[in-house]
Amino acid sequence: MRRCRGPRRTRCSPPPSRAAAAATLGGAGGAGGAGPPEGRGFRAAEQEAACRIFYDGIMERIPNTAFRGLRQHPRALLLCALLAGLCWALTGSLLLTCLVPAGLLALRYYYSRKVVLAYLDCALHTDMADIEQYYMKPPGSCFWVAVLDGNVVGIVAARAHEADNTVELLRMSVDSRFRGKGIAKALGRKVLEFAVVHNYSAVVLGTTAVKVAAHKLYESLGFRHMGCSDHYVLPGMTLSLAERLFFQVRYHRYRLQLREDHGPLPAQPAGTTP
Repeated sequence: MRRCRGPRRTRCSPPPSRAAAAATLGGAGGAGGAGPPEGRGFRAAEQEAACRIFYDGIMERIPNTAFRGLRQHPRALLLCALLAGLCWALTGSLLLTCLVPAGLLALRYYYSRKVVLAYLDCALHTDMADIEQYYMKPPGSCFWVAVLDGNVVGIVAARAHEADNTVELLRMSVDSRFRGKGIAKALGRKVLEFAVVHNYSAVVLGTTAVKVAAHKLYESLGFRHMGCSDHYVLPGMTLSLAERLFFQVRYHRYRLQLREDHGPLPAQPAGTTP
């Protein structure tokens, strides 16, 4: 069964405080691309551009997950080696033996594409379907864009979790043509500033990114790696046997503690003093 859930959206204009939270990313963009990109709060007219950047960024996960991510899963590598060895033992054919890993890689690509497209379908029909209402309306959430020469080149979102007084960083993506210019790091800082201004105790994020550069980015912003899991279920997964065999991701959790939040003091027994 596909897991794709999101809250019902209602139309409402963003509160004035959201505009105050969207200060510039190091100043306004200069003419002809000479200045740094402008970082500000999302505008409704930028819906299509933001979705395009999000879509392109997620689509890059298909080959990364299918091929580069294979080294994170030694059991899948072991299965491939065992099947190749079995094929050689039964047939003695070098050609057929070489076709075994090639076929397994093809299946990994097919199911990686299938799951990622299902995930995109979920996202583009929930929060990314109407960014203004989902992120710019509720208190405790916001969506920023990086703009260069009038074009959106990067996005990031923040969503609060009041239960543990944290803010989640999510939907970060930068146009591939403008990477390596510090845009992602500047967008990440917008989320951190938002969390500080609104007195949240920590910023958290989860990622299935395979590229080392993504993890180095989070660490450069001050995040600590809190652990990982090989049993994460992406929204849109059917959990079929074929998916379990040919699609695996490693889900990493990061946390940046901004302040200690001890919560209320425990009740004292009668006749005692704190």
